[in-house]
Amino acid sequence: MPRVRQSADIIAALEGAMWLALAWSVSFSIWDGSAMPTVAALTMVATILVVSWGHRPMRITLRRFRVRRRRTEMQMHLFALPLLMALFFAVVVEGLLATPLSGSQKMLMVNILATAAWVVFVLTQAFKSLLFTLRSKFKGKTSNSKPVDDKK
Repeated sequence: MPRVRQSADIIAALEGAMWLALAWSVSFSIWDGSAMPTVAALTMVATILVVSWGHRPMRITLRRFRVRRRRTEMQMHLFALPLLMALFFAVVVEGLLATPLSGSQKMLMVNILATAAWVVFVLTQAFKSLLFTLRSKFKGKTSNSKPVDDKK
């Protein structure tokens, strides 16, 4: 069971890193004025998708419940929360400064919040894994002890 849990955590963290790389490449492309970083990131994402769909063991691994659950948690951290928070912060900043933010500034805000959310997700999964490992070690020590014979 711990192996499945660890592989689910690793797969979700790597998928989150892949989506972050794509989002940051868009921001970098806007800043640089060249589409090459985005094209490179899209090529990387497409390659990973083709391999994961075509490689049967990877396809079976990605269908497992724990992996799907971890990926869903990661996507909530990476997409839903940062988009809502960026919308809130953009409205507040535009209201306070009375100047509208450009599209690249809004994208940068989303990327910063998504990166922070991904780091929180990874640290949370590492903390959960550490707690699970410590709990299983302490349970193993108490269950392996010899029973006391009270009949004497």
